[in-house]
Amino acid sequence: MKKRIIVLCGSMKVKEDILKIKEKLEKMDFTVLLPVECMQNKPKEIASRAHFERIENKDNEYVLIVNSTKNGIKNYIGPNSFAEIAFAFYFKKKIYVLNDYYEPYLDELSGWKVKELHGNLESIK
Repeated sequence: MKKRIIVLCGSMKVKEDILKIKEKLEKMDFTVLLPVECMQNKPKEIASRAHFERIENKDNEYVLIVNSTKNGIKNYIGPNSFAEIAFAFYFKKKIYVLNDYYEPYLDELSGWKVKELHGNLESIK
């Protein structure tokens, strides 16, 4: 059986949450790809291009946005993560947000059929 590959995205301010989600997904038998260059504080252009290439790769079926609370903002999705969602949408990936929709992007997220997990990783199909 082919192993499922998932690309994680999210603000580096919630890096610890991203790493916890990675561990949980690996226990669910996913291969998890992280925004490594972002975590290494590489220049934005280099980090974004590298992560977009992970998303675009035909072997990667899933993209998960870790939209934790950031600076008191619930379900936060920043501009870079939103760009990654748009990129994943264009490449017809299955896109999930860990929690609920981030209200400012409600129209796009629902229109692009991004799935809300409400914190339940078992809902990834």
